[in-house]
Amino acid sequence: MENGQQNFSDLNNTLGSVPADNLKSKISFSYVGRHLQENYPSDFLNKVVAEIIATYLLVFVTCGSAALSASDEHRVSKLGASVAGGLIVTVMIYAVGHISGAHMNPAVTLAFAAVRHFPWKQVPFYAAAQVTGATSAAFTLRVLLHPIKHVGTTSPTGTDIQALIMEIVVTFSMMFITSAVATDTKAIGELAGIAVGSAVCITSILAG
Repeated sequence: MENGQQNFSDLNNTLGSVPADNLKSKISFSYVGRHLQENYPSDFLNKVVAEIIATYLLVFVTCGSAALSASDEHRVSKLGASVAGGLIVTVMIYAVGHISGAHMNPAVTLAFAAVRHFPWKQVPFYAAAQVTGATSAAFTLRVLLHPIKHVGTTSPTGTDIQALIMEIVVTFSMMFITSAVATDTKAIGELAGIAVGSAVCITSILAG
């Protein structure tokens, strides 16, 4: 008992000898460090880099193949461009899915956060990584495919209403399939890449 009182007395003396400003600083740094560790684990930077790479390759392949197909169908057919888009999604899911989840799209990240399968505090970093990867790929394609002006640009055919309805249907289909195979524990996780990649391919063939 006496030893316990002595230790408590020593602790009080120690804290009493520390200036109030220094003590507040130590407590603040401790809180910030604990907060960062809880919300941003040690491998978080790896996840961000993986998203940059995956998004870069996604945009590079899909927009690149679409641009080549639009300029010369003998080099890449429209069907080939659609298949290329589906394949790169499949490949990236298996390549970086175990690292970052392979979102490759801010809409996917927001959807996962909305259903509480992804922390909201990490959403801005993922979105920034995806924008960085996509922008870098766009500049790369601009250099490589010069003088093609419309790199990966798509334009609707038919009326505006038809285009809007088509976009709603294919977007719903994509997000439904992605959410179903990626968030449901009953789904076979190993087949998520094939399912999502196939959905991209099918909707690309249908909607163009």
